Amino acid sequence: YTPARGLSALEKGVLRAIELWRGSNTRAESRCVPQTFRELCQLVTTQTDSDADEAPWFTGEDLAIPHVRGEKASDGAGARLVDTWRARCEERGIRLQAIRAAVVSPQEFNAHSRRHDSKGRALSEISMHVLGQVWQENAATGDESALVIADKHGGRNRYHEFLPLAFGDKFIRCREEGLESSRYHVGRAEIRFETKSERHLPVALASMVSKYLRELSMILFNRFWIERLPGLKPTAGYPLDARRYREEIAGLQRELGISDDVLWRER
Repeated sequence: YTPARGLSALEKGVLRAIELWRGSNTRAESRCVPQTFRELCQLVTTQTDSDADEAPWFTGEDLAIPHVRGEKASDGAGARLVDTWRARCEERGIRLQAIRAAVVSPQEFNAHSRRHDSKGRALSEISMHVLGQVWQENAATGDESALVIADKHGGRNRYHEFLPLAFGDKFIRCREEGLESSRYHVGRAEIRFETKSERHLPVALASMVSKYLRELSMILFNRFWIERLPGLKPTAGYPLDARRYREEIAGLQRELGISDDVLWRER
């Protein structure tokens, strides 16, 4: 994905994956993709409507998906792709069991960062809470054997102190902590934090889903400000351009009484 190439390829990949997850083996019943941004959040996150309404650009707002004009959620080519993907999974005894994500507001991220004076700890804590949800769902099936693969969190090599956030008081055994890989065992589960882990399909798909949620959120964010400040150039939300955008909306932000904590991630 790049802004110049647009959202289409990323959107197709994410929505087909959701269709694979939610659909049945029969084509007529397999069109189970969400129709709006809110439906997508309700499907893959623990976010409630009150969470979504915390920021003014989400309050009472929504986006239809697919967002790319002219795209359809279940066109013929997409249906064939999902059917082929499903057939390959069945041949190899693989199933996409669930997709889970967390949509983290600046206010929530700031609170995590301030608590420990660390952006890195905030990332790890939030990630462990998502892992905990997935672990509980898996354990509810009666099967506590699992392989968890995750990307490294920045330059962090040690994760032992964070794993109890996901696994509670279960005994955690450290197998390896190094630059390339950090591995742990919790009961019959193995947890790996690896560099370049997007070579694994589950991690790549998790990255795609998170990126898609982010880009849809930014569309709502830009729409809120541009409707009130015509001529404002949209922002992708990354550091250099974000500062330009913040300066240009500063007067309107004061008029609307929107605090920096709601608008701006401190770290």
